[in-house]
Amino acid sequence: MLVAASRETSESAKQWVYRVLRRGIMTGQFEPGDPVTINGLAETLGVSAMPVREALHRLVADGALELLDNRRVRVPDLDPQRFEEVLEARVALETRAAERAMPFIDETRLARMRAFDKQADQALAEGAFGRLVEANFDFHRCLYEARPGTVLLPLIESLWLRLGPFMRRAGETLSETYQVDRHAEALVAIVKQDAEALKAAIAADIRDGAGLLGRSHFERIAALGKTA
Repeated sequence: MLVAASRETSESAKQWVYRVLRRGIMTGQFEPGDPVTINGLAETLGVSAMPVREALHRLVADGALELLDNRRVRVPDLDPQRFEEVLEARVALETRAAERAMPFIDETRLARMRAFDKQADQALAEGAFGRLVEANFDFHRCLYEARPGTVLLPLIESLWLRLGPFMRRAGETLSETYQVDRHAEALVAIVKQDAEALKAAIAADIRDGAGLLGRSHFERIAALGKTA
């Protein structure tokens, strides 16, 4: 279910709809292959069709959605090769962003990151996988945006848009595939100002979460194909 964020006073309807849908895709509120309809979203968000139509056009341009031949829109799926490319691009950009942001992290930001990590732990314990995915992205964003004027975060978010729909699947079996709290490792590395340890924690977090679950997903599809 799409969870709509509150609308800022100065924000236009089309800006708000775009922001809500973008975050929804990024945080796994849509599954790969899900159809997306203007009327359905307009009803869910309580707006007219026009801002939804404009937001969908922008998201198609962003690569977050795909336009089919019949003019229908859906959440794109990833084949194994493209999945690996997006995953490794995340690792490359996010480890670099973490390293560059580390000197700018103060106690206030560190406290926010600890709070997001606690939210993720609570969500996992309660089986609230949507909240888990959101807390995970909030933790990473809080880290990377510490560096003023960073140009890496928009690039990273474009990858989150492509990989986000897999994050729900990652959350559903995270207790099986994610045995080490990589966020805790990252927090310790920041306190110690150990850039290499921080990069290692971020890389492992991405590969142990979305990476392992994504590969398991493709293995299940391949196995079903052999038995069909």
